[in-house]
Amino acid sequence: MVGAGASAASAADKITIIVGGMEKQIYLPAVLTQQLGYFKDEGLDVELVNSRAGVEAENELLAGAVQGVVGFYDHTVDLQSKGKYIQSIVQFSQAPGEVELVSAKHPEIKSPADFKGATLGVTGLGSSTDFLTQYLAVRNGLKPGDYTLLPVGAGNTFIAAVKQDQIQAGMTTEPTIAKLLQTGEAKVLVDMRTPEKTKEALGGDYPAASFYVQSSWLEGHKDEAQKLANAFVKTMKFIAGHSAEEIADKMPKDYYA
Repeated sequence: MVGAGASAASAADKITIIVGGMEKQIYLPAVLTQQLGYFKDEGLDVELVNSRAGVEAENELLAGAVQGVVGFYDHTVDLQSKGKYIQSIVQFSQAPGEVELVSAKHPEIKSPADFKGATLGVTGLGSSTDFLTQYLAVRNGLKPGDYTLLPVGAGNTFIAAVKQDQIQAGMTTEPTIAKLLQTGEAKVLVDMRTPEKTKEALGGDYPAASFYVQSSWLEGHKDEAQKLANAFVKTMKFIAGHSAEEIADKMPKDYYA
């Protein structure tokens, strides 16, 4: 029998994880882990908090407001260059899952080389979509200043930016990609949803969605970190062994709204 003292200790040990866009399919493992009960199976009390972009999530982590982030691996590299040390515990994907979409209103944009003078949508300034967009531009001969980056988030805000011609092209993930392709309001310019397509676009591999924590937190919470890793790995095995329909059935009913 669990006593009241144990319950209080459990509540005090809540782990808060911020997700860099919970509606994004690339971060589905976070919500799915919670839905499958794998955090509880490991004896963890985990709260998931939504964020519009990975850069906002990393700021919350550095401020100590949360214990971990589900976001892109490239933030671990970027922050090390600034003297901040975070570590990825679990890697979810080998490709960004991102697509550079171009508005149907702008057929003149046929490749990233045509970004000159355009306003390009990213989830947030300093986000992974920002990093990737800038790299695509530089790789295709452009310089910073040849184009404008506009933070428009994902989902409905990204779609509205395309419809209102606030952006001529932009980087986003599923399910936003599918919605704009279905209506014909945008088309794929650069596809980074598979390792093969990513190598074509970037010239090499690009580890993407992951779970990371501050190195200092990891040193003092190795047991909790291992349990979190266990839960996420169970989820990745579940995804590998089940169909898309079976996975969707486990998600919250309003997740794909």
